[in-house]
Amino acid sequence: MGIHANEKFKDAGIHLTRQQWIVLMKLNESDGLMQNDLAVITERDKTSLTRLLTTMEKKDLVKRKPSKADKRINQIFLTPNGKKVLNSTIPLFIKMQNKIYHNISDKDMETTIQVLRKIQENLSKD
Repeated sequence: MGIHANEKFKDAGIHLTRQQWIVLMKLNESDGLMQNDLAVITERDKTSLTRLLTTMEKKDLVKRKPSKADKRINQIFLTPNGKKVLNSTIPLFIKMQNKIYHNISDKDMETTIQVLRKIQENLSKD
C-alpha cells in the first residue's frame, strides 16, 4: 500500500512520501507535537524522524520550534503550505480507500480486523 500511495502522489504531481503524509496527518490531528512524541506515534527512531523532518522543513511542510517550557525540546507544527499539501492528498486517499475496500463485505472487514488484533496481541506477548 505504501508503494501504491507513493505512486499515486507522484502521478498527481505531489512531491510527498507516505511517511511524510503520515507526519502531516498526525500534526493535523494535534499540531505542535513534541518531536519525541511524534517519533513514538509514527514508530520511527529519533534519528530517522530528524532526517524526515529536515526534509519536510526544506519543502516548507513543517516547522520546528523550541518548546517554551524547555528549549531543548522541539515542537513540530504544520506550515500553511503543509496544510495545503495535506488537503490536496485527501481526495487521492479517499479514492485509494474506495478501491481497497471494493467488494469486501463488512463481515469480512470485521474478521480481518479481529485477526490483525490477535496477531498484534501475540506479538506483544513475551
